[in-house]
Amino acid sequence: MKNLIISSSIRYIQKYNNFSDTKIKEIKYGLESIYLSISKIIVVFILAYLLGMFKEVLIYLIIYNIIRTPSFGLHATKSWICLLSSSLLFIGIPYICLYINISIIVKIIVSIIGIILMFKNSPADTYKRPIVNKKRRERYKFISVILTIIYAFICVLIKNNFISNCFLFSMVMQNFMISPIVYKIFKLPYNNYINFLKEHPDFIQ
Repeated sequence: MKNLIISSSIRYIQKYNNFSDTKIKEIKYGLESIYLSISKIIVVFILAYLLGMFKEVLIYLIIYNIIRTPSFGLHATKSWICLLSSSLLFIGIPYICLYINISIIVKIIVSIIGIILMFKNSPADTYKRPIVNKKRRERYKFISVILTIIYAFICVLIKNNFISNCFLFSMVMQNFMISPIVYKIFKLPYNNYINFLKEHPDFIQ
């Protein structure tokens, strides 16, 4: 189904546009990402509804994706791995957030570590989508760190335990997703823009 939809879309685009092969590859990658994201969300929401956790999962997804957007991070190499891991994380973590109580001291310590790691590691690109422009990387880093600081204050100051935990776990999960150690564990290249610039020395950032 995925290949059929994407192939049909690419043929339609090529019919009315004279894009280069490189541009078509970029469009195809974007379409694949959109398809996988929509499929993943549909499955996660169906499971969440059946488990009576639709609202909690929706809240966590919104909070998490806000901080993930500028800091990017790890992507599964296969769609079924992405679907399985997303289902476990996006349902499992909100469930934990509902019932776990974390002390303010622990939240402060985790938040400080989270801010430092976000400054050090964000944004984390992928080999399919290297962030080659220096100004873009700096802008994404700035936004990511500011969001992490905001998340830290919210998780410490807000009284609602579930919402507080969602902000804390979103911060932790995203720092996990951009960690070079995690990239190494999954045998994926890190700082992909460096390799891109080595291969394309004439590229203007």
